[in-house]
Amino acid sequence: MRAARRFVEALERDGLFDRTARVVVQLYGSLAHTGKGHGTDVAVLLGLEGESPEDTDVDLVPSRIERIARERKINLLGRRSVAFHTESEILFLRRKTLPAHPNGMRFVASDETGTTLLEKTYYSVGGGFVVDDGVSTTASIAPDAPLPYPFTTGAELLRLCKAHGLSVSTLMLENEKVMRSEADVRSGIMHLVDAMRACVRRGCEREGILPGGLKVKRRAAALNRRLKADPNAGDALHAMDWVNLWALAVNEENAAGGRVVTAPTNGAAGIVPAVLHFYGRYIAGADDDGAVRFLLTAAAIGMLYKINASISGAEVGCQGEVGVACSMAAGALAEVMGGTPEQVENAAEIAMEHNLGLTCDPIGGLVQVPCIERNAMGSVKAINAARLALRGDGSHLVSLDKVIATMRQTGADMLTKYKETARGGLAVNIIEC
Repeated sequence: MRAARRFVEALERDGLFDRTARVVVQLYGSLAHTGKGHGTDVAVLLGLEGESPEDTDVDLVPSRIERIARERKINLLGRRSVAFHTESEILFLRRKTLPAHPNGMRFVASDETGTTLLEKTYYSVGGGFVVDDGVSTTASIAPDAPLPYPFTTGAELLRLCKAHGLSVSTLMLENEKVMRSEADVRSGIMHLVDAMRACVRRGCEREGILPGGLKVKRRAAALNRRLKADPNAGDALHAMDWVNLWALAVNEENAAGGRVVTAPTNGAAGIVPAVLHFYGRYIAGADDDGAVRFLLTAAAIGMLYKINASISGAEVGCQGEVGVACSMAAGALAEVMGGTPEQVENAAEIAMEHNLGLTCDPIGGLVQVPCIERNAMGSVKAINAARLALRGDGSHLVSLDKVIATMRQTGADMLTKYKETARGGLAVNIIEC
């Protein structure tokens, strides 16, 4: 969606918008293999019409897509109507891959004579990040001023925390304050928290069959009712049932095209919210300040993976999605439960160590099976990783940096069919009905 909008905005910026009569979108590699199941074509259409993920009214999406198909027209940036036949203007080029990343896409705009006005290539590198062709796929946004505590590795993060007597979340907050006020940082994070809460709430209310043809039934609403009515709250594992519910709710919303928070990706969007909900319900003294510190810590850990490895299932398999989300949530929970920076780093390392080699094998290219349940499992694993780390003193044999490097190497060694192409694992061993 962001890439499509960026392309149309480039047309306008270059003075080509009013001359545009046709736009063709070419999806390559993993985007082509799983694009239908992941809603890539829907996202492209909305982006061309000027929508952004944060603001789209998700309840109106089906009628908008139906209108584009029926009228065979699309309103670029909501203002310029041009002919658009989805079957011929969005091309799924499954046998071709662009050089920089498996998630490549190309947009071509032409005038009424068929003359090309603008052609641009973008890469979706995970977590909603989009980079232009020729830009490093690990590029980060550079702050306007030097950060007080710059780090690119877990070792550097721990060294800075120790030298300045800071927690991971406080160090992250100080870095964020270079780019915006503390009030803006906190309100921005609480906006994400509210979006996560809304997604869980919505997922717990919706019933029916998920789209896509697998006929997967939404389970969260029924499970929510059973848990609320369950008198056996003394069950030692009752909390785990709620964690499962919160993760399922988010990922059923994701599979249905609802709004989720990329944390770090849509396919792994349920883990951080589920563990954050666990913190809010089961940890004494939990409050909004803790929620802010939770997400600041999760972001610090996520950055390390994005800089030094990948958060793209198309690049390193599901270890880069569910594995990273599990690591982020584990470290974040350890932080808000009073862990030292060393214990936070240990929790994040434990979580990833036991997700190494996790493949991305969505049946039918849909983010449903095994993706939805995999988020529930990842959430429980994150909580256990945090608890294991908090029972120790932070010292351990394998560092977070080492496990990140191992994840990157494992992803490089993994066959392409196990990296978000729906051509390996469960995706080919389960018959679609």
